[in-house]
Amino acid sequence: MKLNIEIDCSPEEARALLGLPDVTKANEAYVEKVTNLMNGAGGIDQLQELGKQIAPMGQMGLQLFQQLIESGAKAAMSGLNKNDKK
Repeated sequence: MKLNIEIDCSPEEARALLGLPDVTKANEAYVEKVTNLMNGAGGIDQLQELGKQIAPMGQMGLQLFQQLIESGAKAAMSGLNKNDKK
């Protein structure tokens, strides 16, 4: 038996349903701070340095994410190839 349930709700309603805290004010403060820092950057070098400070694992994190996606795709493709041979 297969049962599908679809819930149509806003992000705020979903947060309340799951018991998660409302972090809207913290997010707004963070975005405002980053915006002010970016507006104060005088050139590309300062923006790159700012990016390193905000996301110290930026490039490494992106590479890890890419490896994760690639390994998942390879696993999925090998599963499809095995099913094709049967």
